[in-house]
Amino acid sequence: MSVDIRTVQPKAEAPRLKRPSWKDPRLLIGLLLVLASTAGVIALLESQDTTTEVYSARQDIAVGSSLTPDDVVPVPVQLGDAAGSYLLVSEGIPDRAVITRLVTEGELIPAGAIGRHDDLDRKPVGLTVEDPLPSGTSTGDRVDVWVSLRTDTNSYGEPRLLLEAAEVAELTVGESALGASSSTLVQVLVEDGAMPDLLDALSNDARIAVVLNLGAGS
Repeated sequence: MSVDIRTVQPKAEAPRLKRPSWKDPRLLIGLLLVLASTAGVIALLESQDTTTEVYSARQDIAVGSSLTPDDVVPVPVQLGDAAGSYLLVSEGIPDRAVITRLVTEGELIPAGAIGRHDDLDRKPVGLTVEDPLPSGTSTGDRVDVWVSLRTDTNSYGEPRLLLEAAEVAELTVGESALGASSSTLVQVLVEDGAMPDLLDALSNDARIAVVLNLGAGS
């Protein structure tokens, strides 16, 4: 009886998993990538949470008005690179600062709206108007100013247009003893070239009429 003798090959041993070593460059690279990613996320979140305190107008501030601490309130806002375009609380209010354009209530005060009286190319002049202005007329609107020069004690000449599309800087409505509107003091912004004619009309008791100019841009 023959015996079939087969050659049995020994089984190969399974490779053992080695513990990663701190000296393994792949592990170090992975850790660096994780740390870099985490740092980037943190920096992004911090940049989104960064706020800057700037001044906001407590109420409407007319052109030519001196800017004082009573006119403003500090507010924290997220402006990013645009922060320098506004009046920063950290820098304070400049000495003898005036507003060179209308700043409305709640508006962040632009740095470009701060100047000095010498920088103004328009000056506010008060006009007393007897006829009521249209409902809704407010600062920033544009008006035409008509004048009728006095010819004698009780008569006036034909009205003529003296100022076209002048900007309203401020409105103050007076009241009679019965509570009804009696007259309105309208502060309009007048360019230097038109100032002599307007002052001459006012000094000669000319009749003033103010008409809302709906076609002029503010």
